[in-house]
Amino acid sequence: MFDSIGWLEILVIVVAGLFILGPERLPEAAAWVGKSIRRVREYANGAREQLKQEMGPEFEQLRKPLEDLRELRNFDPKRAITKHLWDDDPVDKPNGHPAVPPVRDTTRERPLERGERPPFDPDAT
Repeated sequence: MFDSIGWLEILVIVVAGLFILGPERLPEAAAWVGKSIRRVREYANGAREQLKQEMGPEFEQLRKPLEDLRELRNFDPKRAITKHLWDDDPVDKPNGHPAVPPVRDTTRERPLERGERPPFDPDAT
């Protein structure tokens, strides 16, 4: 909820509250803010649970695109490239082993004569 607020901003708010409300009313105001935030979270959780109960399994189908949008909003190209290069991908590794291109068997090939070119192999890279 407060992901974008850093410690410096919180410190500025506390100091401003200290000057505006005074030291005797500041703890009371902080308790009120904490209770209000807790109440709003309870309302949001209750609404989510009620929606989940009423929609049943369709709720998950609705939630999945929203999660995808949230991931897209937090998209970081550097992290995506790093994840793509270094994380395990179950599609490439169905048996749990890294996907390795097949090795060409060169044991049955004859040596090339002088000036002869090797045959074209589209799989060789």
